Amino acid sequence: MPTDPRPSHFRTSFDQVAEEYDAARPGYPPALIDDIVALAALPSPASILEIGCGTGQATQPFAERGDHMLCLDIGAAMLAVARRKFASYPHVAFHHGAFEEWPTQAGAFDLVMAATAFHWIPAELGYPKAAAALKPTGSLAIFAHEHMPLDPAFAADLHAIEQDLAPDWPDPRNPPDLAASIAAAAAAIDATGLFAPTVARTYPWARSYAADEFVRLHNTFSNYRSLNDATRAEIFRAIADLIERRYAGTVTKSYLAVLYLARKRKCAFSAGLRAWE
Repeated sequence: MPTDPRPSHFRTSFDQVAEEYDAARPGYPPALIDDIVALAALPSPASILEIGCGTGQATQPFAERGDHMLCLDIGAAMLAVARRKFASYPHVAFHHGAFEEWPTQAGAFDLVMAATAFHWIPAELGYPKAAAALKPTGSLAIFAHEHMPLDPAFAADLHAIEQDLAPDWPDPRNPPDLAASIAAAAAAIDATGLFAPTVARTYPWARSYAADEFVRLHNTFSNYRSLNDATRAEIFRAIADLIERRYAGTVTKSYLAVLYLARKRKCAFSAGLRAWE
């Protein structure tokens, strides 16, 4: 999993819109959650460390299982929403801080998981520290939603808007090769030598968005959050007008949820400790 090269303020931008993030960001397919439980052979209840929990999109299904969770996030506003949502789950605890600075509880967890978050952590620290936190029988689960190619006509129209107002952004008509990215991410986990061979699985799904829903979702994305307020508002006005005027008020986004699950190697515990200490 390559480390995200963008400036650190991208990583913290979600805290500006915590309530909107909670309302707009989707959860994860039930089949993905079921596969984590099965592939990791999770006990019930399991002990889980969640890295970058946000407002709890991935936390929910494990909390409902009765798992004991420690959920980390750097966003105070995000955690305030999460704490409110999970107030009735005494087995779910939250810690305000980055995984990089978290005082590791060595060998404590059945599962270390990160949902659309692990890419912010330097790989040379993240994988060894995750391995060190796992029990000898534990597993690492990294998962995220990848964006599938947009309808070609809509992608072209969106590109015209973004090129006018954010000319350095990539062209949505030329998305990255997801198959190659998935293979490279799995290979990067395997290359650490800390885990058994990674299992990578994908889960396609789609959702239709009204213009205001589409804008609300994109207002939680870090590239849009990085714009100044006036430019962001202008882009969103243009996108909403485009959807209403040319697409009958609705567009469909296709997603590919991707799971990487790797069981800890029996010899990884002490190696992981040495690597991050």
